[in-house]
Amino acid sequence: MDVTFPTEKRHSLSQVLNELVDGLYGYAMVLSHDRTEAEDLVQETCVRAIQGMGTLQPGSNVKGWLFTILRNIWLNELRHRHAAPKIVELDVDESTAELAVEGSRDPHALYVSKMERAQVREAIQQLSHEFREVIVMREYGELSYQQIANVLGCPAGTVMSRLGRARSKLRSLLSGSLHTPDRRAKRAS
Repeated sequence: MDVTFPTEKRHSLSQVLNELVDGLYGYAMVLSHDRTEAEDLVQETCVRAIQGMGTLQPGSNVKGWLFTILRNIWLNELRHRHAAPKIVELDVDESTAELAVEGSRDPHALYVSKMERAQVREAIQQLSHEFREVIVMREYGELSYQQIANVLGCPAGTVMSRLGRARSKLRSLLSGSLHTPDRRAKRAS
């Protein structure tokens, strides 16, 4: 989805933010590795976008603009982090909530789906930062190569190269790890 403000009339920024919030959150999770911090990054991005809305020109690429804002906020936080005290947050287990919400599905299918998601997340976390960043922006944020290049401040060719290497590395990491448990094998043993 390529989101731009049309020349004749601006969409409401809140509508655009609602369409892009999941992609922004996914990118924030890759950067921060923390749910609360990712939520804060997205919230701060929205606040700054609302404040800067008047600077957008008709036809501006809002999606790229928002991802750039988020990335800049993150980089600024990293710069200030060395003097800040460390805060530890306990990770809440959401498996019970997921099972309650998706209770109508087969428990085995839920288990397999959860395991596959966890394996993909783990494999993405094993990628280097530059590969992780580009694959999340492309696959989860659905940004174009040029939009990613603009966010990262590098040529589109570099983005394509990093993305190709990231996908290749991800394939090799996942090739042996996505084994789904088979009920028949359990019963036979």
